[in-house]
Parts: sequence; C-alpha cells; structure tokens
Amino acid sequence: MVQVSHRGKHVFGDYYHFRHRTVVKRSLSDHRGTQVRLERDPKVTWAEQQVSKKRKKRDVYQEPSDPKFRDQWYLYNPNRRDLNARSAWELGYTGKGVVVSILDDGIEKNHPDLMQNYDPDASYDVNDGDPDPQPRYTQLNDNRHGTRCAGEVAAVANNGICGVGVAYNAKIGGVRMLDGEVTDMVEAQSLSLNPQHIDVYSASWGPEDDGKTVDGPAKLAKEAFLRGVTEGRNGLGSIFVWASGNGGRELDSCNCDGYTNSIYTLSISSSTQNGNVPWYSEACSSTLATTYSSGNPKEKQIVTTDLKSKCTDSHTGTSASAPLAAGIIALALEANKNLTWRDMQHLVVRTSHPAHLLTNDWRTNGVGRKVSHSYGYGLLDASGIVALAETWTNVRPQRKCVITMVSEPRNIGSHLSINMSVEACMGTGSHVTSLEHVQARLTLSYNRRGNLAIHLISPSGTRSTLLHPRPHDYSSEGFNDWAFMTTHSWDEKPSGAWTLEIENVAGASDYGTLTQFILVLYGTGSASSSPPEQAPSGNDNCKTLDLRQICIECNAGYYLFQQGCVKECTAGFSLGSQPVNYSVGNFIPPASLDSLGTCVHLNQYMRESPDSFMASQGSPGVQLQLSSRLPIAVAVLSCMAIIATFAGTFLMLQLRSGAQIKLPSLEGGPRPRGGLQPWRK
Repeated sequence: MVQVSHRGKHVFGDYYHFRHRTVVKRSLSDHRGTQVRLERDPKVTWAEQQVSKKRKKRDVYQEPSDPKFRDQWYLYNPNRRDLNARSAWELGYTGKGVVVSILDDGIEKNHPDLMQNYDPDASYDVNDGDPDPQPRYTQLNDNRHGTRCAGEVAAVANNGICGVGVAYNAKIGGVRMLDGEVTDMVEAQSLSLNPQHIDVYSASWGPEDDGKTVDGPAKLAKEAFLRGVTEGRNGLGSIFVWASGNGGRELDSCNCDGYTNSIYTLSISSSTQNGNVPWYSEACSSTLATTYSSGNPKEKQIVTTDLKSKCTDSHTGTSASAPLAAGIIALALEANKNLTWRDMQHLVVRTSHPAHLLTNDWRTNGVGRKVSHSYGYGLLDASGIVALAETWTNVRPQRKCVITMVSEPRNIGSHLSINMSVEACMGTGSHVTSLEHVQARLTLSYNRRGNLAIHLISPSGTRSTLLHPRPHDYSSEGFNDWAFMTTHSWDEKPSGAWTLEIENVAGASDYGTLTQFILVLYGTGSASSSPPEQAPSGNDNCKTLDLRQICIECNAGYYLFQQGCVKECTAGFSLGSQPVNYSVGNFIPPASLDSLGTCVHLNQYMRESPDSFMASQGSPGVQLQLSSRLPIAVAVLSCMAIIATFAGTFLMLQLRSGAQIKLPSLEGGPRPRGGLQPWRK
C-alpha cells in the first residue's frame, strides 16, 4: 500500500493497480527483481505481482440425464447441426418464470414428464367450457397433438423420463379447442386466455392445407390478436407462434393462410435433419424463421411426450417446429422480461442464420441478410437469441403508412406490372424510415385463381413472392382485400419505387381485373421524426386536429392539406396561411390565433404577392389581423364591386334608352322563402 500521485487504476481505499513497461504481460514466470525493488522502497507498504488464476463457474447446469436426451439431435448435436440449445442452457437460461400455452386438442396434465411444469392458469377447455384441458381419449389416439407439442416446450429435465423440453423450467399449459366445432368465438377465446399471465401462445394448426383454400381469422379472432399485442403482458404484447403449414405436397402457399400471414404471428417453417426442405413444407414470404422437424423415412424425427404417460420419437410436420420455436422464445424472455412482441421478431430476424439449410432461393436483401421463402431468415439460434436479448433496447413505436397504389380497375391480361414511387408518408407522424412487415392488400377477380403468380419488389430490389401458382385452386372468386405479407425487406428503407407484378402462368385464355392495390408499410421512424402526440383539450399550440383529436404537425418543407401533409400543393391550391382549425370533432376554444403554412384554395383567400407575404411574415401582429379578418374584408370588397358594376351598367342603359328599369328592393328585412320580393320602380 502506498500513497501515490502517479497514474494508476484505483481499486479501493489506498490500493492501486500499476502496469510496468518492463513486465511482460501474461508471462509464465514472475518478475522477482521488480518485486524486490518495490518492497525495499520506503514509501511502499505492500506490493504484489498480479497473476492469472483459474476459476470455474459454480452453475447448476449439467447435461440432462433423461434417457431420450441423446436422441434429441436438434437440441444438441456434436456436428453443430442443432438449435444451439445447450449453449443457452450453459448461460443459465432454461425458461424459468416464463409461461407458454399450447392451443390445440388438450394436454395430458398428469403426464409424469409434464406434471411438474403444468400451469392450470395457462389452461382451459374451450370445447366443453371447463378449466380441465385433459384430452379426449380415443382408440386411435387422435388427440395426442397438444400433449406432444407441450413436451417439446417444457418436458421436465433430469427426472429419468423421456427427453427434455427446450425450456425445461418454463411453465406449460394447454387449451383444448380443436376437439369440437371450431368457430370464430372458440378461436378468439383461446387466443385471449389470461393474457396477463401467459407469455407465449403456440399454435400448430390453421385452415386446410389443400392448395385451394384462402382463409384466415374472422372478426373476433382478429380482435383477439390485436388486443393480445396491445394489452397482453401488461402492454408488452402477447407472443403468438404459428406453424407455417403442411400443404407442400399440394403446392399450397402459406400466404393464403391468414394466421401465418399475420404481422402479429411469428411464422415458423421446418427443416429436416440434413437441412433439406421437407416434402410437406409450404414456401411463402411471411415465414420468419425455421426449426427442425421430420423428413424422409431415413431421417430422425422429434422426441417428446405422448398420451397415456408415454414417450415418442416420431413427432412430425411443422406442428413440431412451432413448439421448438416457442421454447426458444421462452429462453429469450427469461433473459429479458421487457421484450415486446415486435422486439422478439427483431431478435429472430437478427439471430437466425442459413446454416446448412439447402434451397435454391436464398437471396440477399437490401440490408445484406440472407432470406428464403422456404426458411425465412434461417435456423433459430437459442444461444444467439438469449445473448442478444440480454442487452437489447426496445424498438421505437410501430408506425403504419398506408398508400393507395391502384384504385381504378386494371386489366391483368397475361402480365400486369404496377410501378410507383413512394415517400413512405414523409412529413407525417406515420413516416416509416425502417421497414418491418410489408403488406400488399389486393382486390382482384380472376377466372382461375390458381394460375396467378404475384411478386412485390422493394426499392432495394428485394423480390418477394407473395403468391406462387396453386394448380389445385380452380376458384374464380379472386381475392377481396387480401393482405399478402412479406418479411423479406426487414430493416430496408421504404422510400422509392415499389413494383407489383401479377403474372398469368396459364396463358392468354384466362382473364381478370385488379381493382385495388393498397401498400401498407409497417416499421419505425427516425428518432428525429417522432409522431405527433395526442393533443389534450384546450391545447393552444395545436394547429389542426384529425378525427381522433390527434394533433397534426407537418415537418419542415411540408404543408397542411385536408388533415394531411404534402410536399407540394395540388392544382387549384396555393401556399398560404390559415387560422387554427378547431372545427373537427369536439370544439376546442382557441386561446390564440396561431397560423401555419397550408395549401389554401385560390377562391377561398386572397392571393398574396411574394412581397406582401414576406411583410406579413416579418410582422406577426399584422399577420394575425389579416388572417383573422380577411374573409370579412373580401366579402365587403366583393359586394362593393358588384354594386358599382351594376350601377354603372344601369346608368349607361338609362342614358341610351331613356326607359325606366325596375330594380329589386334593397330595403332591410328577411327575404320570404316562398318567393322573391315584389318589384318596384
């Protein structure tokens, strides 16, 4: 210990750490001479060379001892073809404190490999209307699906039974809702069960995967999704994980499934053990990522719990992929409880990777990420997602920019291309600068829907296949405001030229019409262009309110026009000043007469010369008086001009003809509604 005035790293008290330039870093031998010289210095009370010590973490992790764990190749595989779950466990994340519910045909709550983690508050029987989600047993074990999915998420570790779940310390529940008539109400009730308690909902079902169905959530289920992401988890948003579909053999498209195609769901596809596209997998642009599942008969399948307290090693399909993803998401939530539903999708995009997944449609998008219609952004990485979750900062609020690209009928013919440059709602509170989801809402008719291929090309050149031909789809119904969704342009800039291509792959014999194309851009704005805040009653600083009583403010270079912001005034309108608009919705009494740059109709206000406009800008007091009294002045001057013109004409006619002309009376009093006033000389 020594009193020092030299540079050194303060440890605590009078202890300091110094580095000597003659002492080799990480040397295998000590520097006895330097040590002796320091000890002999009368100003040094104590000195000791610091050496590296071996230390081992005293964590509780040990490789699961369950008999089937060695067969769970997708959780840990020496050749690294796995979901990297073991590395996440080694970091201390096992899903503790996270609740997952399986929306399916029930869950065997007394299964010995589930019982310890079973959560009754995350369970319900919607089909029979009681709290017990126990499946209905049949001779063919038809209702084993939910129990199998539950084991993938949270089968208990180190109990000598079967295998383990990805999040083997998470709480697991089940909703029995597929073993009976499925209605909009049944779906909505399942999706909205206990949203302040359940963190993750996992669903491995959807419309028929027959290659011809176009179906999705109805009114109540849509409302349940929306309420879930806005109110669930105390406002952070419920997380919905969805299996992308098993219609690959029927050449189905998961973009025709309104559940996997929703921005509110995290759509998960499948890969085989060897990294191939399974025969049942559907390709579409809404898929976000991939986990493992079954493949050909020679490839291993998924190990999990089964009915009647049994274990199986033959769970298959994208039904097996979604619960694995739900388990990985539970690990990420344990690492960071404050993640929102959109944060989770950002984490998935950033940490998934192509790995060894094989397909011929891997493409690099506008921000340099590999993305595929078969795999999304690739294989989920459990260790990668928890590591990023630990330090993740919540994304900025979601913005939604809606742009009408086509509003009049366009003949599709053999090929129709729509190209339009957009500014992504620049100048408004909806301005998007970084993309998340993109929707193309299309309304079109076609005599054979399955012959259509639809593509959307972003300003960065990323080409998303919104719909590939479906040879089994003979329908002539077309699409009615169907929202095709793509995740392939994630983090790209949305401003620029977007192109929609609709192709008839069958030839000129087919015909149809595109009647509407609305481009919907979801994402975030820059920090410098935050959206306008809601104006409280009596807000004197607000220039104009929209129908929801939200204040409209235009950024520099943009002008107010019909409760929106535009860069240039349209024909018939000119830049001018307009009093504060308090006429929309509830009246808010103005305390001042602030004005702002607006597009005003040329017949509404006097056209100002540049000089007079500049003069008014330089004198706020004059500006206020002119802008507030201008309509009265214009009216008076107009009346005087009309009277003078009429009088002049009358006198001229009088001089020429010498005749007496009858004029309408200008005396006061209201004009009768039954007719004109009597004439008089």
